[in-house]
Amino acid sequence: MLTKVYGSAVFGIEATTVTVEVNIDRGIGYHLVGLPDNAVKESQFRIAAALRNNGFKIPGKKITINMAPADLRKEGSAYDLTLSMGILAASNQIEADEIDQYLIMGELSLDGSVLPIKGALPIAIKALEEGFKGFILPYENAREASIVEGLKVFGVKKIDEVIDFFEGRLTLQPLQIDIGKEFTENQEFSEFDFSDVKGQESIKRCMEIAAAGGHNIILIGPPGAGKTMLAKRLPSILPPMTLAEALETTKIHSVVGKVKTQGLMSQRPFRSPHHTISSAALVGGGSYPQPGEISLSHNGVLFLDELPEFERRVLEVMRQPMEDREVTIARAKFAVTYPSSFMLVASMNPSPGGYFNDPDSPITSSPSEMQRYLGKISGPLLDRIDIHIEATPVPFEQLSDDRKGESSLEIRKRVVAARELQTQRFTEMGIHYNAQMNTKHIRQFCFLEGTSKNLLKTAMEQLNLSARAYDRILKVARTIADLDGEEGILGQHISEAIQYRSLDREGWLG
Repeated sequence: MLTKVYGSAVFGIEATTVTVEVNIDRGIGYHLVGLPDNAVKESQFRIAAALRNNGFKIPGKKITINMAPADLRKEGSAYDLTLSMGILAASNQIEADEIDQYLIMGELSLDGSVLPIKGALPIAIKALEEGFKGFILPYENAREASIVEGLKVFGVKKIDEVIDFFEGRLTLQPLQIDIGKEFTENQEFSEFDFSDVKGQESIKRCMEIAAAGGHNIILIGPPGAGKTMLAKRLPSILPPMTLAEALETTKIHSVVGKVKTQGLMSQRPFRSPHHTISSAALVGGGSYPQPGEISLSHNGVLFLDELPEFERRVLEVMRQPMEDREVTIARAKFAVTYPSSFMLVASMNPSPGGYFNDPDSPITSSPSEMQRYLGKISGPLLDRIDIHIEATPVPFEQLSDDRKGESSLEIRKRVVAARELQTQRFTEMGIHYNAQMNTKHIRQFCFLEGTSKNLLKTAMEQLNLSARAYDRILKVARTIADLDGEEGILGQHISEAIQYRSLDREGWLG
């Protein structure tokens, strides 16, 4: 007897429906075709044990299973439940007339428990597009998949629940959640707040500018200056995610199995990989590509602590994604594109010993040692970082001050107001904030008067800045003007923006 059941394969951050055809005929043998990987091939043993421990069995006949489309590689253990239900229906061990109206996915334990899978959200989106009556999946993934409105999502814990459901002995209740309400309630960020930071008012100002325009920023200072503390608080002043941003971000995290019971992500992601990370883990890749850290931080913050400690080749692979805001991973037979629109926040010590040009420090480094240390970071990468700022140690008087600083909520209000101005300005441009401007947008929206132009010319000549740095200064100046509510870029805006490029390689010792 021939039976068709349906599963799904995730390719990039999109899903493709997989038709599983199970044919049982006279003879002996178990044949699984359709380009399955080893995890799918091994499912035979998990399925046999799970069925036997629940009162069923794999029939001793010739079983042929085809997973179509046959030229698309099927990987992972998520097809266990799909294959087992197909075998039970094809061998007439269960009555399942409506089995082809549901999309079924799940990994099986040997006792029949249904274990969580990866990519539940993109699969659910595809199931809705394909018109399936419902989506049966592990209970742990049900909240994630129920984000998709209009699709009945049934979370199950054991295979016998699925069997009883199709035979009419059990009524499964679809999980329903109010996405809008839950999304709004979980947007408050309370773990880290800028009011906890003592002193460092200039760095807070830089963080506010970076958040308002979506600019990349690097903090250079000795150990204990508060660089990591400030970086961790940056998400608390970023504008709240829109529902569309939340869905896109959740899809990426779903593909790598990082959502599960969380459901819709309403907080902007903050990723802080260790400096021993490989280039494939940072930008994505592998034999069967997976999103890297730059994609997992999409719509959020990527924090690289101790930037010179990262391997140079690892950092260099970020240059193109930082410009294009997406990364394409090409293989011989296919290519996968992941979004990677993130804010880069980097921190580093000014020298190998951590201190430079500080007469009170116990460890000093020569200018040549410091240049060699900074030489680990390429000029093109530094050019792509809009704001360079020096973090100095906080004096005792400020550390011991009991007064609380400005809260993240107050700073966020100014950031949101500036972002709203940018959204209105770029309505017809297909971009959302100043850091996304290209050369054409800069010429249109960053016009300078004579005095401001001369000021910028002098800075370019003295600091030996590149053409890309010129554009970065104009972008930052545009953001500062937006925070001030000014339509045009004034001289003080240019002056402040130039100040945030003073740590370029050529100007650091100046």
